[in-house]
Amino acid sequence: MLYFTLARKAYARNLQYRGAHMVHNVASALFGYLYACIWIGIGEGRSLGEYGTQGMVSYIAFTQASLWVTSFLTNGLGIPESVRTGHISMDLMRPVHLFTHLMSREWGQILYQFLYKSIPIYLVYLIAFKLTLPENGMTYVLTTASLLGAAYMGICINYLIGVTAMWTTESSWLQWANHALVNLLAGFFIPIEWLPKILQTIAWWSPYPYLLYVPTRIYLGYEDGSLLLGTMVWMLLLTLICFLATYYLRRKVEVQGG
Repeated sequence: MLYFTLARKAYARNLQYRGAHMVHNVASALFGYLYACIWIGIGEGRSLGEYGTQGMVSYIAFTQASLWVTSFLTNGLGIPESVRTGHISMDLMRPVHLFTHLMSREWGQILYQFLYKSIPIYLVYLIAFKLTLPENGMTYVLTTASLLGAAYMGICINYLIGVTAMWTTESSWLQWANHALVNLLAGFFIPIEWLPKILQTIAWWSPYPYLLYVPTRIYLGYEDGSLLLGTMVWMLLLTLICFLATYYLRRKVEVQGG
């Protein structure tokens, strides 16, 4: 019940800024529209592999909408700010685990962003590019499972970025590095199979393909649910790393204020 309350409070807090968040939606939709137009231009006279021009437009539309669920999360889950203000000491004193506390709060924001950002943005593309929806009901089930796993991994990655603020006092550079890796290794703009072999290998040894590439491929009908095994493996590994990081974090509480 406590974790549900934390998620509900985060969702309710975001509801107060729906008008301001529309600016984000417009900007995100415009960026995705530009990316799609680039692929439309590239696709003139080219086959674009198994995707085709319309397939690549659908690919870009889904990845752009999915960013708000899997990648555009709270920077470091708010830990860097807590370190700067000294509130981290209070967070560590709470009778709940820091990771589960922050994770529950983030799920509320993810739900809000899915309803008020991902869905509206995708609807814009659906109308603008005359996209088609999957006809197989199982596709929606597998896509939902893949997106939930991707969102959880995004939470874990941001938590680990935030935890580093205890040692570096500033983790924004890691946040930007993470965004760069999402753009390159998660298949955001270019499908992973089109990357150089060395980058493909690096990508599949990381959790990044499971953030965007795998959910998108499943949604478009190019993959079945077999890749969800990789999602579950990375969810387990990242969970263990997060709990291990918290164990060491509790032994190094360095605050700059409070």
